[in-house]
Amino acid sequence: MRFFNTEGPVVPEDHYSLPPLQRWDLAGILNLIAQKKYFLLHAPRQTGKTTCLLALADHLNQSGRYRALYANIETAQAARERVELAMTGIVQTLAAQAVWQLGDSETESLARRVLADQAATVALGQYLAHWCERSPLPIVLLLDEVDALVGDSLISLLRQLRAGYPQRPQRFPQTAILCGVRDLRDYRIHASSEAAPITGGSAFNIKAKSLRLGDFNQTEVVTLLQEHTTETGQAFTPEAVERVWILTQGQPWLVNALAYEACFDMREGRDRSQPVTVTMIEQAKENLILRRVTHLDQLADKLREERVRRVIEPMLAGTAPGEVPEDDRQYLVDLGLLRRAGGGGLVVANPMYREVLPRMLASGPQDSLPQIAPTWLNADGSLNLEHLLAAFLRFWRQHGQPLLGSAPYHEIAPHLVLMAFLHRVVNGGGTLEREYAIGWGRMDLCLRYGAVTLGIELKVWRDGEPDPLAEGLEQLDGYLAGLELDGGWLVIFDRRTGQPPIRERTSNSETQSPQGRWVTVVRA
Repeated sequence: MRFFNTEGPVVPEDHYSLPPLQRWDLAGILNLIAQKKYFLLHAPRQTGKTTCLLALADHLNQSGRYRALYANIETAQAARERVELAMTGIVQTLAAQAVWQLGDSETESLARRVLADQAATVALGQYLAHWCERSPLPIVLLLDEVDALVGDSLISLLRQLRAGYPQRPQRFPQTAILCGVRDLRDYRIHASSEAAPITGGSAFNIKAKSLRLGDFNQTEVVTLLQEHTTETGQAFTPEAVERVWILTQGQPWLVNALAYEACFDMREGRDRSQPVTVTMIEQAKENLILRRVTHLDQLADKLREERVRRVIEPMLAGTAPGEVPEDDRQYLVDLGLLRRAGGGGLVVANPMYREVLPRMLASGPQDSLPQIAPTWLNADGSLNLEHLLAAFLRFWRQHGQPLLGSAPYHEIAPHLVLMAFLHRVVNGGGTLEREYAIGWGRMDLCLRYGAVTLGIELKVWRDGEPDPLAEGLEQLDGYLAGLELDGGWLVIFDRRTGQPPIRERTSNSETQSPQGRWVTVVRA
């Protein structure tokens, strides 16, 4: 029985899948190859790059016009800047793959001769020259995980390919496709002998194009889920299909992971006589986030990078990112963390990532929380908002100040501590949803617990700015209207210098919004 794939390339005999070459402009790629172009393919991790490269190599080999070789050279990353070790590994990998994929039994002996006779800085180029010279057909080389290499090793690879370029196709590959997460402009190479970084563009200026593999569109998501229904008879309700699309926006790994969790890991999903419901998809999402599965954990790890923080921190705070270099902004797009919205602004790539980013950042404060008795619950287990407010005020006055230091992003430390507290609340059976964006000037939270829904808006009062109360009340009106609520909380974090300690300045009051909704104002 086939299943949804979340590890490695797709194998159609084992996995539900879409035709990989339909995700590309295949005619355009074949045209680039016919023109003997060298180009890049890049996309975020686990979006199907390797699957597409393998399918392309198979297509080219079946055409009878080329000999196409796919090779993953990620193992050379361990060599770091030891060029001889890296080039030896790459040449040996190419030779072994040629034996396996093309049945070319002479490549390994060729590799041994070249590595014995040539310096590391020219060994790859010489190997490719000799191999292509005796090949009956032009060679197309597909190199995967190129941007895993670093320093002098990456420089050497790019410059050897550039040096052999004029000899193609008789004594060098007709086409080389370099594949990785990042585009060439972000191949920032810090060599030990150079103070400033060398960009990939300067070391590989023969690149014709950079192609980006996109996410699934909505039709492709429906088609992939239908593969399961066709095979097992288990349907996804229309609402469940729509929820998968909304949560993932077609990110391939997320689509497969949600569906696998719902259909194969969750007990209720393994009953093929029962449809997959939207409730099961929501539970699958929570399960993946709570388990910090590898894909989401790698995503969270990127948050520690300074160039990522410079964009994500103001986005979570609702402020403008300021003077952030274009390369840094594009880096986050290439990683798949962000996407450019229709109007050109940067937004989080999908609702699941939008949920994961602040939750991962709040994990430090959450782990640092003291034991808190659930005094916010009524005797029947329902949520009591008055008791919740009292519990939060006690918690904030007693623990807010020391916990701010456990938050990794200083500008949004209060947001993260509050979210950590609210996660302790919803652990008993609720959810916490977040809305934020560049330039909003706020973060909105929606706490759902049983029959109770609470809308919360977070604002920050910074030096040189007016009291954000009036603006916050107006903004909260719009948020509560969308939730169809007649009241909520406005939490204002006072981050101005010279203020009294949190214990002394924390207070609450009741007021009305411009549209007549009741609002609890918390000043913290």
